[in-house]
Amino acid sequence: MDRHAPYLREMGLTRWRFGARNTDTVSIHPDKEEICQDPGADGNLAKLASLAQEAERCERCELHRTRDKVVFGSGTPAVRWLFVGEAPGAEEDKQGLPFVGRAGALLGAMLTSIGLSRKDVYIANVLKCRPPNNRDPFGQEVRECSPFLHKQIDLVQPAVIVAMGRFAAQALLNSDQSLGQLRGSAHTFGEISVPLVVTYHPAYLLRSPAAKSKTWEDLLLAQSLLV
Repeated sequence: MDRHAPYLREMGLTRWRFGARNTDTVSIHPDKEEICQDPGADGNLAKLASLAQEAERCERCELHRTRDKVVFGSGTPAVRWLFVGEAPGAEEDKQGLPFVGRAGALLGAMLTSIGLSRKDVYIANVLKCRPPNNRDPFGQEVRECSPFLHKQIDLVQPAVIVAMGRFAAQALLNSDQSLGQLRGSAHTFGEISVPLVVTYHPAYLLRSPAAKSKTWEDLLLAQSLLV
């Protein structure tokens, strides 16, 4: 029996087959100190920790008045994959961790479907603070918060970036195109031209499961860009 079948069933892709790679099991609730656990990249780990402390003190936009916790990110710089979402939700705001709850569980299933676990990737959001009532990010909020994400990318040095959701895609690509226009093709981020693939946000997939097959295609595209 295909041991990955439960994860593909969660994604609604039970008939798809794939080549498995690393399939170690890891909690979908990583410890917040995870950013300081890899001794192989001490310099960038220390810089990430310092950047996280800076984000904790940030008051660049009004979101600092309503946040419970800053949701900086999770993972280490010794990974090849960077997944970027849009903004924390209510549960993330409570725990200070990205992608927990149902959307986090689905993201875990997405990772496992291509042979990854959460310890194999770095996960961050464009915004580090939750917009009230989970509203869409404002342009000024994205502009003020994006430098944190750009520094995270510089320190993690991913081999591929997966932008999940329209705001993540537009912020990373400096584009006003729709998600439908941006997904399905390989893009690049920044002067170092990191390969970037756009896909749907897991929260959207929970509402629109028919889009899961397209997300599977996007993940395979991202996987094909690794060199």
